[in-house]
Amino acid sequence: MSRSAELTGTAVLTRHILRRERLRILLWTVAVPLLVLLTAASVKGLYPTQHDLDVAAEASRDNAAAIAFNGPAQGLDTLGGEVAFQVGTLGLVVVALMSIFMTGRQTRAEEEAGRAELIRALPVGRHANATATLLVVTAMNAAVGTLVTLGLLGLDLPVEGSVLFGVSFCAVGLVFAAITLLVAQISENTRVVHGSTGAVLGAAFVVRAVGDIGNGTASWWSPIGWVQKARPFADERWWPLLVPAAFAVAAIAAGHALSDRRDLGAGLVPPRPGPPRAAPGLGRPLGLALRLQRGSLIGWSCGVFLAGVAYGWVADDVEDFVADNDTMQDLIAGYGGADLTEAYLSQSLLVVALLGAGYAVQSVLRLRGEETGLRAEPMLATPVSRGRWAASHLTIALVGSVVVLTAAGLGTGLAYGVTSGDLGQVPRLVGAALAYAPALWLLAGLAVALFGLVPRSTAVAWAALAACFVIGLLGQALDLPHWARDASPFAHIPHLPATDLSLTAPTLLTAAAAVLTAAGLAGFRGRDVG
Repeated sequence: MSRSAELTGTAVLTRHILRRERLRILLWTVAVPLLVLLTAASVKGLYPTQHDLDVAAEASRDNAAAIAFNGPAQGLDTLGGEVAFQVGTLGLVVVALMSIFMTGRQTRAEEEAGRAELIRALPVGRHANATATLLVVTAMNAAVGTLVTLGLLGLDLPVEGSVLFGVSFCAVGLVFAAITLLVAQISENTRVVHGSTGAVLGAAFVVRAVGDIGNGTASWWSPIGWVQKARPFADERWWPLLVPAAFAVAAIAAGHALSDRRDLGAGLVPPRPGPPRAAPGLGRPLGLALRLQRGSLIGWSCGVFLAGVAYGWVADDVEDFVADNDTMQDLIAGYGGADLTEAYLSQSLLVVALLGAGYAVQSVLRLRGEETGLRAEPMLATPVSRGRWAASHLTIALVGSVVVLTAAGLGTGLAYGVTSGDLGQVPRLVGAALAYAPALWLLAGLAVALFGLVPRSTAVAWAALAACFVIGLLGQALDLPHWARDASPFAHIPHLPATDLSLTAPTLLTAAAAVLTAAGLAGFRGRDVG
């Protein structure tokens, strides 16, 4: 078959993806630049003078934990360098996740659901869908990079650094889109594709962290490290971006070549046959739900544990870090109490709790994924009732939220306990993290209500979580009105350990979560499946 014939129908499929995924595309391409720009505006407010920048640079330059979490200490005595340090690595990870999920969803997920086979029955080339997916994902990354650049220019940051920073986002996104396309040829399971590519992203983060703490050599083995070698806002260098560009082209070419060697719907590596008899627990809805979600639970728990370690490691030095910055002291102290260390720990636990809320939403919405993947109907054709099936996944979400929060508090407490010489901080900070459980349950309840009542609008749960992130992390810096801050359930949780425990608000949040959950389950019992 000629090369042009293999791409027949690419334009039509591109328009189809744009139309079908328009809401998801809009959310991703707006949320990522908004995260960067709100953080940049916050950093600009936190360090209004050159003296403030110099103090922050001196405190971060030799802080291994901060470098591991944020990236290389480059140009920290400039506003642009501080912005790149504070949000660069996080933004790159989010863009990579955007590319992973969108590419996997449009390639392997389409084959697994059987829709790709129906499309291929039409006059459509073998590589048309993959090419259309890459065109859409490339456009999304270009839009993110452009909006980030324009936003930074609007904050009066240097032109070359702003452009390079935006291009870096686009470069990382294309690398992970290419990696996802390549992995999608190997496995026939969408979860394996997302999990494997996510593991590559996690390895890239760790290798980059190790390299940045050391002499920087190891960072050359990480896609994240490649773009950070371009040094935006710190003696910019464009040539390192040739590495991700060449890698993306090679991975895409390899993906197309491997696609020619497999059957549609199959992977190059056949699935391993399972045991002749299933484990007894898999014969019950709860056991099956745990089996389906255990990888996600382990991944989220490890992620928030490492985030807690990063925050807890610097807690003992936070007073020295903000000693000469009145603005930073006021912001941290705003989380309660007069002790800056306690207030910093409260803020850190809020951040990891917000991250843990991502697990709660994802776990509940697994119900919708099972439904749209046509796996719910065979289950419900058995004596298993709708309520029992939904409750099994909901139980994993609620209990798993407690597990994730425990991991977050454990990481923060262990790191702070080791640096301060007081391991008695561990149970105290684990308890402080668990105080956020009602807020996670409320978001889970919202997701259940959307699933049961308006299943096509389940993306609203993610939008609510994004709003909680903005309010929780930037509400004080942006001077949002009190009614806006009160819209987040996390604002009503006592900011332990800086403040005293009060059970009133957590109890009300738990009750609201129960009402939403009940409404969602009732709606699910009364609507059509699928």
